[in-house]
Amino acid sequence: MANEGADPDVPRRVPPPAGGGAGRGVDDHRRRGWRRWALIAGGVLVLAAAGLGAYSLANGSSQKSKAEGAKPDGKNKSDPKKEKEPPTVAVAKAESGPISAYIVATANLVAEQEVQIVAEAEGKVVELLVEEGTPVRKGQKVLQIDREASALAVEKADLGLRNASANLERSELLWGQKLVSTQDLDKARFDRDLARTTLTEARYRLQKTAVAAPFDGTVTIRKVQLGQTLKLGEELLTIADFSPLVARIFLPEREVLDLAVGQDAHLALKAREQVRFQGRIRQISPVVDAASGTVKVTVEAVAPPPTVRPGTFVSVGIVRETHPQAVLVPRTAVVRELQEAYVYVAEGTVARKRVVEVGLEDAGRLEITRGLVPGEQVVTSGQGALKDQAPIRIASAEAGRSS
Repeated sequence: MANEGADPDVPRRVPPPAGGGAGRGVDDHRRRGWRRWALIAGGVLVLAAAGLGAYSLANGSSQKSKAEGAKPDGKNKSDPKKEKEPPTVAVAKAESGPISAYIVATANLVAEQEVQIVAEAEGKVVELLVEEGTPVRKGQKVLQIDREASALAVEKADLGLRNASANLERSELLWGQKLVSTQDLDKARFDRDLARTTLTEARYRLQKTAVAAPFDGTVTIRKVQLGQTLKLGEELLTIADFSPLVARIFLPEREVLDLAVGQDAHLALKAREQVRFQGRIRQISPVVDAASGTVKVTVEAVAPPPTVRPGTFVSVGIVRETHPQAVLVPRTAVVRELQEAYVYVAEGTVARKRVVEVGLEDAGRLEITRGLVPGEQVVTSGQGALKDQAPIRIASAEAGRSS
């Protein structure tokens, strides 16, 4: 009863039976226990071996299927031509021609002659003969101020002068008869001269009621309205002479040393850079600005297009240096890396990397001073996928010949 519930597989110490077979009974019981443990361990080893074999079989099948999938059979077959196809590039020929270096600055084109017209007489505006954009000639009337008050002032001054002149005549007659003193005669002359001056001033005011253009030009600003009552000094119009238009740029002193009056310049609109026109240096300031260390250079526009207006923002390029027979390539052909510049030269179907030296630059072109000769074809696009002696395919032979 004491051994109920005990593990049957664990050898138990039992009391020896009575009699002479006590030792043999104990040994048989122990052997049966160890036999059970051996059977269990053997079963575990068999199961582990079976699992390992199944894993090896499955892994071998997977590797075999991958290997079979890599073989070019049917749908998985890759196109060897496509894998070996060289990159497509665009090329252009190196050319020989002139190239220039420029001093570049920006400025506004302004009319060299521009004036604000102000009221020189008081009164109401009764005629307004121009609008913004109206061309005018020198002396042309552009505005009329009511002249009635000024005309009355002229008439009054004229009467005053007549009266003063008559008084002077009487004083001179009486002075000759010794009836008036010299002091009275001098006062009569003074009154006559004052009346004459007053009439001159009144006539001047009357003349200023008609506002005229001071020079040939164009009305650019109109601030006055018809019927407006003006005061002396009030702004009326702005008139500008568009011929010539000038750009005033400020350059460092070292860049002005080699410039001269009459030197060519190139101008381009910033709003539309394809609009380009010629210019020339009209004036170089004789002094250096002490605060900025710059020199004012006035550039005159030569025959600008009709679309160019005063106030237009332009870039100004002054020719500093010109190389008449330079080897020129498109800017996109040159690859720069740190201190090195190189191009890819197309030799048949092979691109060869060649280190070059770059000289002057202008819009879209570079001068090659060493490493290239005119006529050689250089790659202008597609260099990112190239290495030295890489195979290439030119996009269009016709494009290469026309470049």
